[in-house]
Amino acid sequence: GERKANVTETPIPRFDLMKFDNYLHVGIQVARGCPFKCEFCDIIELFGRVPRVKPPDQVMAELQCLYDLGYRGHVDFVDDNFIGNKSAAKVLLPKLKDWLVEHKWPFEFSTEASLNLANDSELLRLMQDVGFSWIFVGIESPDEKTLKAMQKQQNTTRPIPESVHKIMEHGIIVNAGYIVGFDAEQGSVARGTLKNIRETAIPVNMVGLLFALPTTQLTRRLEKEGRLHQNFDVAPENVACQTVAGLNFDTLRPREQILGDFQQIVRESYSPEQYFDRVRNMARMMDCSKKRFRLPLLKELVQLRGFFRMIVLMGIKAPYRGEFWYSLWDCLIHNPRAIRFSVAVMALYLHFYDFKEHVIESTEKELQNARREALHPQMPLVPPSREYQTPALVVN
Repeated sequence: GERKANVTETPIPRFDLMKFDNYLHVGIQVARGCPFKCEFCDIIELFGRVPRVKPPDQVMAELQCLYDLGYRGHVDFVDDNFIGNKSAAKVLLPKLKDWLVEHKWPFEFSTEASLNLANDSELLRLMQDVGFSWIFVGIESPDEKTLKAMQKQQNTTRPIPESVHKIMEHGIIVNAGYIVGFDAEQGSVARGTLKNIRETAIPVNMVGLLFALPTTQLTRRLEKEGRLHQNFDVAPENVACQTVAGLNFDTLRPREQILGDFQQIVRESYSPEQYFDRVRNMARMMDCSKKRFRLPLLKELVQLRGFFRMIVLMGIKAPYRGEFWYSLWDCLIHNPRAIRFSVAVMALYLHFYDFKEHVIESTEKELQNARREALHPQMPLVPPSREYQTPALVVN
């Protein structure tokens, strides 16, 4: 097969070219590849199903470089699945902890991992011990039949909310991804997805429409079935947001149902009442007793200034200010150690409150077209409005 890059030979990135004040966090890579075989995923096609991992000394050298350059703060392990090779992660993490102790805890961490992390208590404890505070997981769907059809069996080993809660109980905030539009969906999926979002207590859930990416098993299957659209690998013109670019194929379920479900999930899950309720439940679960990272004084002052600005925007001006104050007070009473993380997740709602309306608006024309086509298959369609563009959102 095609030769993959040897990650053990990659040089230390030129971190010296970065102006750290311009970044919310810095990324380093430990591994490439993922052992799973999700039908819609292009990672396993691009980077392989056998994770290639840097040895611990190589990872420490990159962290030491950041440290020597004066960086302190959030480091994101940009791996597509940090626990793709669990045994390698279990070798790295204790050595990482020794390094952090020696350097007085200059960093805290985030990454992306598969949900089966919840099945490994040892690995969860090791990640908690070194200060992992955020992970992104792909949930995709709460329906077991749909998960099995997309070949994501790793999400079916136990109830999804139970898995998420176990991760959160180790002091790690979970962000999640959902996808609407799979062939195996039976009828409306909105209510089931919203129920799962509520039960997991994950505040930040990125919901997208299924997109058949080049090189994937999904794309090869749809092409064989004659369902793939022309120019399938190109997002609609002027769409910079991956959330609303999708369904580049003939769907089995009526397109209007899929778009309607998508809008309903976004509208309801990002209502102030539902979002802040999840923030409160998440904050109560988190065990933050082992967190050792502390921001340098100057960065703390910058964050304090940001907090006071948030008080003005969310606690005074916003129509959802009651939810904000209730959530802040609830965390201070029930789990004050989690306050920094609760506040960080609440601050994201400054974006999501407007973002949900833009997402709904940007799919409205497609939904109208789908309804019109269902009623009058021969009627010409109205070109979709693509005026609003949003940068790709990274939540960490």
